[in-house]
Amino acid sequence: MITKDMTIGEIVRNHEDKIAILMSFGMGCVGCPASQAETLEEAAKVHGFDVDELLEALNA
Repeated sequence: MITKDMTIGEIVRNHEDKIAILMSFGMGCVGCPASQAETLEEAAKVHGFDVDELLEALNA
């Protein structure tokens, strides 16, 4: 299960099948060095989308 306190880097490394979902939410930075320390919740704030909506999509 993916949670909002996981880093983008952690999600990309452990759930490669979820990269397309992250990209569909406008997160083209999945390969960015900053993504290694940025949590899903932090990224949602920066990119202006609802973290709960993203979590629902990632965990579906």
